[in-house]
Amino acid sequence: MHPKNSFLILFIAAALLGITAAPRWAQSTHPSDIGREVAVPRHLEDDEEFLLPIRKLIEHGQELFTANWTAQEGAGRPLAKGTGAPLSDQTEPLIFPRNFNRISGPDSNSCAGCHNSPFGIPGGGGDIVANVFVLGQRFDFATFDPRDRVPTKSSVNEMSQNITLQDIADSRATVGMFGSGFIEMLARQMTGELQAIRDRIPPGGSAPLVAKGISFGVLSRRADGAWNTLRVEGIPAVSLVSAGASQPPSLVIRPFHQAGKVVSLREFSNNAFNHHHGIQSTERFGRNTDPDGDGFVNEITRADITAVTIFQATMAVPGRVISNDPAVEAAVLLGEQRFQSIGCARCHVPSLLLDNQGWVFTEPNPDNPAGNLQVNEAPTLSVDLTGDNLPSPRLKPDPSGVVHVPAFTDLKVHDMCDGPDDPNQEPLDMNQPPGSMGFFAGNRKFITRKLWGAANEPPYFHHGQFTTMREAILAHGGEGRTARASFQALNHYDQDCIIEFLKTLRVLPPGTRDLIVDEKGRKKKWPPVHPQTAH
Repeated sequence: MHPKNSFLILFIAAALLGITAAPRWAQSTHPSDIGREVAVPRHLEDDEEFLLPIRKLIEHGQELFTANWTAQEGAGRPLAKGTGAPLSDQTEPLIFPRNFNRISGPDSNSCAGCHNSPFGIPGGGGDIVANVFVLGQRFDFATFDPRDRVPTKSSVNEMSQNITLQDIADSRATVGMFGSGFIEMLARQMTGELQAIRDRIPPGGSAPLVAKGISFGVLSRRADGAWNTLRVEGIPAVSLVSAGASQPPSLVIRPFHQAGKVVSLREFSNNAFNHHHGIQSTERFGRNTDPDGDGFVNEITRADITAVTIFQATMAVPGRVISNDPAVEAAVLLGEQRFQSIGCARCHVPSLLLDNQGWVFTEPNPDNPAGNLQVNEAPTLSVDLTGDNLPSPRLKPDPSGVVHVPAFTDLKVHDMCDGPDDPNQEPLDMNQPPGSMGFFAGNRKFITRKLWGAANEPPYFHHGQFTTMREAILAHGGEGRTARASFQALNHYDQDCIIEFLKTLRVLPPGTRDLIVDEKGRKKKWPPVHPQTAH
């Protein structure tokens, strides 16, 4: 018998005998809680996640996501970096007045402190004030004081070079998690399709890599069986690593982080709780251990991480708001057509298909890296993402048994910069080993931005320094240069129509039932039966 199942059997047996106890989330205040200042007074015990109704699990996940963590429950990491590694200088712990740092972290009290837009929805995007300094967490406490020469302590990098605000980290916009369960499941299915092709390639052979109709180039093997990824495209470097013929590249699609770094919502959450808040999960840091030296153990449980993962995975999907004004309707319709004809849709693919019940989200993700819950370490938890009991609106299977996910992405990474002097290039490459030459060579590759919900989740581009979608279009370089030139070649009205089309792609107000609505929130049929002629 799987050891994790014993808890469930004991619980069921106790229920039959009428001796069940309320789960911790439902218990009343204990006298020892008087005067205690914590954001989450009750955590889930491991395996409780399988006993709660899905709505209660989501509620607990939202409680964790919106919690303003305090020092009385493990917030802060006095002796640990945001990477989880020990401080470079243990003699200067991250305690007041060094307990928060906007660049190296901890940098926030709550996940929802940054993820809250639009409508104040927990899990949404964020203003540029909420930008995250990705990779800044490899420093203890950023100060830029040139007198401090300890590498990755405060002022010099792994190569003992002075760092500046411009090159210590990659400044990234906070993106929303709307529809993210569908995105993770698309990535899992695409990974499976690519791996199936890989596993059929004999020594000396090659094969085109195609998943969901998206081309990822060609994977080859030499006569000795060694793998050649030189013609593979759109897959992050970390998924192309091979240590020999018997260890093929994983080809894992990584749909989270704007450079395609993170496999799953669970990995994203484990990383973020430690980086941003100093809250260390048991599955990453161990039970009854205190690696960050704050005097607290078991700060967030495996069951808690499952809850916050399910909360994010079941967030409502974005939809469209299209005005009933005939002039606007005509412009939107033409804008959709031009979006296709000038090549935007080659990368911003309007819809990808989930089949074979791929809309049933399961935990854990089979591709989770070490330090995150693995398959067979706990029972599988499943949630039907199309269920009516989840936040609306929802995607539904069509009559052929597939779910169309209209995210406007291909989940590939693309070079989006016009050479090394393009100001959109990032100073660091998070998909290379920290401190390596490749790491410091910078990054020009970004996952195709999901456009669903884009219109009311500004700012734009990976760095969030553009206030309009037009600016973002005109900044497309590298592999996006041709589409940019085609946009610029359009007359002004046609350009405006593309913008008007993009303005319809919105996160809908909470409780909206339909995916396409008019300006008053009423269900709208689109495209119209008798479209207006654009002028």
